[in-house]
Amino acid sequence: MTVHIPSALRSYTGQKSEVEVEGRTVADALSELDRRYPGLRFRIITEQDTIRAHIRIFINDEQARDLSATLRPDDQIHIICALSGG
Repeated sequence: MTVHIPSALRSYTGQKSEVEVEGRTVADALSELDRRYPGLRFRIITEQDTIRAHIRIFINDEQARDLSATLRPDDQIHIICALSGG
């Protein structure tokens, strides 16, 4: 499946905007991403294994509510980071 990496996290992927991964769940896919791009998972997931408050993960057009969401090989995963500032 294809994971679309937001520009705020591309420093971890060598500026790649898309990365191909495998996994049966969102947790599996993020673990593979972290093996290939160390530190990336921590920017998306908390120490309690929940999706960070400012991050949204979409599988195709549906938001994943937790890491147990199942995946198919042809899925498109979009990681969205909220912007903040003052």
